Amino acid sequence: MDHRLSFVTVATRDLDAARMFYRDAFGWDPHLDVPGEIVFYQVAAGLLLGFFEVGSFDRDLGVAPGTTTGPSGMTLAHNVGDRDAVHALADAMAAAGGTILKPPQEGEFGGVFHALVRDPNGLFWEVAHNPSWRIADDGTVELS
Repeated sequence: MDHRLSFVTVATRDLDAARMFYRDAFGWDPHLDVPGEIVFYQVAAGLLLGFFEVGSFDRDLGVAPGTTTGPSGMTLAHNVGDRDAVHALADAMAAAGGTILKPPQEGEFGGVFHALVRDPNGLFWEVAHNPSWRIADDGTVELS
């Protein structure tokens, strides 16, 4: 059996805001878009990021309406090639409706330079550059 993460699906109260944010901030085109229900983006080989309208998400899970309130307690990270790219992506995310919670700065862990941005749904993103970490052509993350 091949054990790998293939989908990350996040409940959202405002699917249109999510769609516009990810189009405008990252330049992503939907891989699958069901208006009013769900949108998926191909974010890497074999990995989709989806946003599911919260009511539809609850119905799909088979839980009581209002059980799911949106994302919390997690951060997604987007690693970029240099410090300037951290600034550029954080600025693009803010221009697309995100909120910069931590402007680009030196981090406390392992030489990282990063920013923290909240998307319109409340999902936290770390935009990071770490010269001692590498993402290989096959997608493997090499930490040192």
